[in-house]
Amino acid sequence: MMVEPLSLVAVSLLVGALVILVAVALSGGRSGERAEAPGGHAEENGAKAPPSKKQKPQQRLRKERPQHQCSFAHPLLASSLKGHTGNVTCLDFSSNGKYLASCADDRTVRIWSTKDFPEREHRCLRANVELDHATVVRFSPDSRAFITWLANGETIRVFKMSKKEDGSMNFKVAAEDFRQRHKGNVINIGIAETGKFIMTASTDTTILIWDLKGEVLASINTNQMTNSYAAISPCGRFVASCGFTPDVKVWEVCFGKSGEFKEVVRAFELKGHSAGVCSFAFSNDSRRMVTVSKDRTWKLWDTDVEYKKQQDPYLLRTVPCHVSEGSRVALSPDARAVAVSSGCGVAVFGAASGELEEEFRDVHGEAVTDLRFDVGSRYLVCSGDRVIRVLHNAPGYRATVRDMQALLKKASNEAMRQRLQQQIQEAQSSLENILARPKD
Repeated sequence: MMVEPLSLVAVSLLVGALVILVAVALSGGRSGERAEAPGGHAEENGAKAPPSKKQKPQQRLRKERPQHQCSFAHPLLASSLKGHTGNVTCLDFSSNGKYLASCADDRTVRIWSTKDFPEREHRCLRANVELDHATVVRFSPDSRAFITWLANGETIRVFKMSKKEDGSMNFKVAAEDFRQRHKGNVINIGIAETGKFIMTASTDTTILIWDLKGEVLASINTNQMTNSYAAISPCGRFVASCGFTPDVKVWEVCFGKSGEFKEVVRAFELKGHSAGVCSFAFSNDSRRMVTVSKDRTWKLWDTDVEYKKQQDPYLLRTVPCHVSEGSRVALSPDARAVAVSSGCGVAVFGAASGELEEEFRDVHGEAVTDLRFDVGSRYLVCSGDRVIRVLHNAPGYRATVRDMQALLKKASNEAMRQRLQQQIQEAQSSLENILARPKD
């Protein structure tokens, strides 16, 4: 008669154990779901989030990774442009000198007004790069559009700029991106000042020449094992590249009288370095070029030659400098100043003398990614973290004074002397104002 009560006790114990096991299992499952959603964004009801929602915390972590930014101060610092929430990778000035474009891995391109550089406040216009981010940005010759290279899409996207009735800017994306054609990572893009073609260059040996509609006109094999840099000359006639070999190769992109594309032909080469060339730059009139190499020198070249008659460029100067992996070089449009980046710092030299005139250390918290002078040779801008540094080009002003004083001694008439004296006074006044600025 005692069997039935014992059976009831056994069943009760069994049911209790099952309840405890289920509770433990549910608790463990919920803990696992919270672990998969970093930042405390787990679903409170325990339901699994859709795959697209799980991606957001990961993207947020990418943007919020620790940034090595630094507080930089220098008497020649004109301003620091702040607005990007990701590392700035590329800079470009519009040909009319009014705008500076910057792109970063925060999925935006920002347009800055150069007239605001001396001011304390720096407003910018933001163009969003949907579902991607740009690594390179370049203005069109008319300053009414810009093109970007998309990191994930691996193609060119065009943005058209237009003013609204209230004076603000509107950005309209072209209907279609360019087709994917490169196999290697793209290191640079550009639009010819003539408006006749677009260039893209990848880390392999390939440079592509496109028309403005996205059709490939020609493919160039640089035969340099790898490309480290490539660019279009300011005159819009030449495309140049450098890489593993210790030289820079320059081609002419030829068009017919009616504007039709004809061919790409080799123009000339810059030979003289003893190691691979990291970067190069043109003067505004394309009559000078500067190169920086792993051999720890920069060289200035006279490229105003009759290359069709087999005349080679002239080497004007070789100057020792600090060089690091990915060093960049910039030549002021008036060819009076040379800037070379090394790691987080920038050095500025006089182009005519080769003397080191300014050294900016730890300008950025990370290695400098881009470096260029504005179209008026007044400023040098550089990027390396989230902040864009705008530096006064004091070496350029000093070189202008020296050049004008030398010309003044040779002036043959009073009108020329007066004009040169006025230019000297203006340059000296600008330099004095820069050096007299209050230190923030």
